[in-house]
Amino acid sequence: MKRWPAIPLGQLVLPTEQRDPKEYPTEEFSYVDIASIDNGTKSIGTTKRIVGSDAPSRARKVIHTGDVIVSTVRPNLNAVARVPSNLDNQICSTGFSVLRPSPKVMSGYLFAFARSPIFVDYLVARTTGANYPAVNDGEVKDVPLPLPPLVEQKRIVDLLDEADELRKMRGNANHRTAVLIPALFHEMFGDPATNSKGWPLKPFGELVSNQDGRRKPVKKSDRAERRGQYPYYGASGIIDYVEKYLFDETALLIGEDGANLLARSTPIAFLAHGKYWVNNHAHVLTDNGNADLIYLCEALNLRDLTDYVTGSAQPKLNQANMNRIPIPVPPLELQKEFAQCVTEIRELEASQATSRTRLDALFQSMLHRAFNGEL
Repeated sequence: MKRWPAIPLGQLVLPTEQRDPKEYPTEEFSYVDIASIDNGTKSIGTTKRIVGSDAPSRARKVIHTGDVIVSTVRPNLNAVARVPSNLDNQICSTGFSVLRPSPKVMSGYLFAFARSPIFVDYLVARTTGANYPAVNDGEVKDVPLPLPPLVEQKRIVDLLDEADELRKMRGNANHRTAVLIPALFHEMFGDPATNSKGWPLKPFGELVSNQDGRRKPVKKSDRAERRGQYPYYGASGIIDYVEKYLFDETALLIGEDGANLLARSTPIAFLAHGKYWVNNHAHVLTDNGNADLIYLCEALNLRDLTDYVTGSAQPKLNQANMNRIPIPVPPLELQKEFAQCVTEIRELEASQATSRTRLDALFQSMLHRAFNGEL
């Protein structure tokens, strides 16, 4: 194990400046706020283009290429990023601590340290405020950074970059896999909303057997014993809630209420297998031999159901409206061919998720080791 001198960040970074955009009311600039940080990739995502006259009061800190910005709010979330060249000389929120590397420390090494458990733990231990937990800029710059020679910093950064690139490649592969199923559906069956391939149409209620009437509450004592034993489903998929009705069959579950019916931020239909709990906020539908459940699941998730949802403040898809949704019905053999492809894609997704988890764990381990002189 190598022991390097630990030096407070404040002694390793350069002074930064502030600028009031309102002094230049007609000039447009890119504004980086906390919401701009993509916490998954630790990068700056979407920024706001605004003119100086519209600048918020927190838009003050000037950023330059290679700066490392650290959110001082909720440091446990580790909202950090490195400033890319296209945001050179732009403005970020005063909610960030801006770390500008001096010649003593590489930007990549500083960025890696800002993502490390050592850095996060140090700030979390100094967080104050219950409703708005935060640290101040001085506390960020008090964090001691183990400082090896520049050549050693580069070696560590290169190793971490290689590991991080593997994680990004896996993430890109996951994204490509996620769009395979909708693309395959449209290729095989066309748009389910317009029935662009002219398949016969049938009301959804004729294609499934509704099991809503079979809901029989499980005694509270039994629920307590089984809590956490089986998945639990509500209006928006698997959720953490009080279990109520226990089912033991493959079924298509459709969210009955909630804003998701209109916003469609997550799928409204999902398949459940084995034993699972369901509350009053999801319809339970089983196979009656007239259509494949996997096909029906995707057909519903790929179309707009606004015309069948009642209420705007509290959207609801009642059973009667759900039953009358027109569904294109291709030959059952073709539906099952699609279902087999979906099953294989889901298996691939599960394998990729396991791989991504392992890569994330490896990267976190490397970060920990890097700043303990073990890498």
